Amino acid sequence: MERHRLGTTDHRVTEIGLGTWEIGGDWGDVSEETGRTAIRTALEEGVDFLDTADVYGDGRSERIIGEALADHPAGEEVTVATKVGRRLDPHTADGYTHENLERFVARSRTNLGVESLDLVQLHCPPTSVYYQPETFAALESLREDGLIDAYGVSVERVEEGLKAIEYDGVETVQIVFNPFRQRPAELFFREAARRNVGVIVRVPLASGLLTGTMSADASFPENDHRNFNREGDAFDVGETFAGVPLSVGVEAAERLRPAVPEDATLAQFTLRWILSFDAVTTVIPGSTSPDHVRDNVAAADLPAPSGEDHALVDAVYESLVREHVHHRW
Repeated sequence: MERHRLGTTDHRVTEIGLGTWEIGGDWGDVSEETGRTAIRTALEEGVDFLDTADVYGDGRSERIIGEALADHPAGEEVTVATKVGRRLDPHTADGYTHENLERFVARSRTNLGVESLDLVQLHCPPTSVYYQPETFAALESLREDGLIDAYGVSVERVEEGLKAIEYDGVETVQIVFNPFRQRPAELFFREAARRNVGVIVRVPLASGLLTGTMSADASFPENDHRNFNREGDAFDVGETFAGVPLSVGVEAAERLRPAVPEDATLAQFTLRWILSFDAVTTVIPGSTSPDHVRDNVAAADLPAPSGEDHALVDAVYESLVREHVHHRW
């Protein structure tokens, strides 16, 4: 895997990382040992970028990462990004204060067992937060105090990402991007690259739709967001199936199969397609299956998609998916 610089920081990270939402919760029952095994497998495969959040299992994901890294060989640097803000109740813009952010950062430092957090991201805050300079001044103060090394944002909408990178201190933007969510490639990627802002791609496989293994009548456990957030009842619906109706996504995934190289999976092709965009720093598929983690890493070795492959992806997007997502996010 290639390694890319994270914004203008000193952190260089593998182009395929590991997202650990599944390890924390909202994906059915996942044991702590299963989570540890997934993280260990990723590290063994060379992954050196882990993404988490303080609300993933109420800190469970952070704690498991901290335990795994405590046993990791010295000298093998791993960058951990976490997210803060969603612990606010109510989750409103006026809660994004220096006091609250410092409190959340302190808790994450304890969970991860570190003195300073590598990268802290605002966790999909209300849109109005991006128009609060005092929030970004608070993050800068935490950096100056040595509590965090760098900061960025995790956004729901392209417009939020464009606003966030107007603040000089923002090093990274985490955003949903995949063959079913293509709008970031229109303008945001160009602006992020122009400002040397790192791009972290989440939901790359559209909650499993882009594995090509899902059926339109698939069912999920009660505590799986693909069950309880299908209509956006718990959080932004764009986080579940990338906002695409399940039946539409299943059909669209099937139409992408002609672009998949021989001996590769649709999931691997999708990850390689994402990495073909130069602005992307790293992509963070999540999985608790060691085999899937290995397959995800192997996607980096696939040949770059051809012009015909890109044309097919675009055609499927335009004919089936665009109307459901493009102007929402």
